[in-house]
Amino acid sequence: MTPRVVVVGLGPAGPDLVTTAALAAIERIPHRFIRTRRHPSAEVVADAVAFDDRYEAAASLDEVYTGIVEELVWAAGEWGEVLYAVPGSPAVAEHTVELLRADTRVEVDVVPALSFLDLAWVRLGVDPVARGARVVDGHRFVSEAAGERGPLLVSQCDRPSVLSDIKLAVDDWPDAPVVVLARLGLPDESITEVAWADLDREVVPDHLTSLWIPELVAPVAGELARFDELVGRLRTDCPWDREQTHRSLSRHLLEEAHEVLEALDAFPVEAGTFGEVAPHDDEVDDAYLALEEELGDLLFQIVFHARLATEAGRFTLADVARGIHDKLVSRHPHVFGEVEAETSAAVVGNWETIKQAEKGRASAFDGIPSSLPALSRAVKILAKADRIGLGESAARLVATRVDAIAPESVEAAVLTAALRSHRLGEDPEQVLRSELVGLVAALRELEDLPTD
Repeated sequence: MTPRVVVVGLGPAGPDLVTTAALAAIERIPHRFIRTRRHPSAEVVADAVAFDDRYEAAASLDEVYTGIVEELVWAAGEWGEVLYAVPGSPAVAEHTVELLRADTRVEVDVVPALSFLDLAWVRLGVDPVARGARVVDGHRFVSEAAGERGPLLVSQCDRPSVLSDIKLAVDDWPDAPVVVLARLGLPDESITEVAWADLDREVVPDHLTSLWIPELVAPVAGELARFDELVGRLRTDCPWDREQTHRSLSRHLLEEAHEVLEALDAFPVEAGTFGEVAPHDDEVDDAYLALEEELGDLLFQIVFHARLATEAGRFTLADVARGIHDKLVSRHPHVFGEVEAETSAAVVGNWETIKQAEKGRASAFDGIPSSLPALSRAVKILAKADRIGLGESAARLVATRVDAIAPESVEAAVLTAALRSHRLGEDPEQVLRSELVGLVAALRELEDLPTD
């Protein structure tokens, strides 16, 4: 006789919503297991072995679920028949039941039960068939909701990080608020509305929290959100990623930024000109392929830092995206406001004025990163001087400084080079990098390399 597992659901709330059939199975089968005691109806399954400790000990949910199935299969083989009680309905969002049904070592009998969906549709006053509503798992929102515009009922919204991921996955936040369904069927149930921007700030979720999204303005941005989800998985499951901190990642960020610069050096000067399509030839195609890869590596560093900040409860990748969006709007009043700027110089001047006011800086020269390469920093200082009408004064100060030190010294040569680069409108670092490429190529030709 094949060992048997009888699965019962404990309903969406208190004992009053547990079905008669489930109570009869609990009464009849003496060897009982319950997935978690964190449920209002757990008390009806007396003398049951709970699997809550597995959630604390395992490294991932997949490990939890497979461990539960293995123990149930072993127990069924030992006693012939065991009972397994799960929250809600065994047929809704219960991965362990899916695994059991696929396991040929045991026979599985599923006793139907009410789910949180039954209460949700009643409380919302929604006919899911008429509305074409779709149910998705909050933990898999990125992949399950990709391309959807709603309406969506999102289950398993049990942690702040899940709410952050959901918020991040939506590019264009709807004006309509999200409906938060909490602890339905219990005395303290609540149904509230919250703005998208506050989804992961004002909501304190637990294992009985769901979301109702009537409509999305634009489909979920699957790729970026899926990438953020992957970085979160690496942080949880990879020993190297778990060890990283903001400081330990700093050198990797610098390395990846330099590799992007190296990829850009392979482009023709005119590549990226507005309104022009890059010609298809092997050199340009290879340059774009290399740039795509290096930008991905740099994006990984950005998303990684945002993930660490999310873990610290400070900000999310969604906050980063929203912050830079709002900053660019405020610094482009000639595009989004009434200010006029006919030239790029006027645009830069507006930018500097707005930035200085935003940061509360007393001087236009405040805020130039000291970590910039010295030559690039010098050119940036001279450019700022130009924008506030001190260009000629800066040039005279450089000349005075060169005269004060040995004119043939390295310091004098660097200052002179910075001033000349600024006047020519060229990036000295990029120019020097290009020259070094040629220098290295010439030196390689002079090497006495062995022949094949």
